[in-house]
Amino acid sequence: MGILLREGRILVARRPRGTHLAGMWELPGGKRRPGEELQDTLRREIEEETGVRFRDAVLLHREEHAYPERAVELHFFLCRDPEGPGEGREGQEVRWVTLSELDTLEMPAGNQRLLEILGEQLADER
Repeated sequence: MGILLREGRILVARRPRGTHLAGMWELPGGKRRPGEELQDTLRREIEEETGVRFRDAVLLHREEHAYPERAVELHFFLCRDPEGPGEGREGQEVRWVTLSELDTLEMPAGNQRLLEILGEQLADER
């Protein structure tokens, strides 16, 4: 999952109907293909979903979370110098939100610890 931070705002996308956790907001990113490196997955998924490219990325947090339906392993990267439109290229709603706005969105439970970390690290952005 990519944390795309631009001018004090973070890009989020709403999960589409018919998907796991439909209607919730999440950071862009997605499923890793067999044999694919994490950062390659991150670049591919973010560009496919939002049209955003970035210089490089740093792993901020790794989380394993068990939902009733499935278990997931999440890797959260801070993507540096994002460029591009930040639009929903797969029909999903996207928004650039402040950290305060992020706190008001319904997000998956597996993202909770990352949200706490962002709150601690970006407290001045609120």
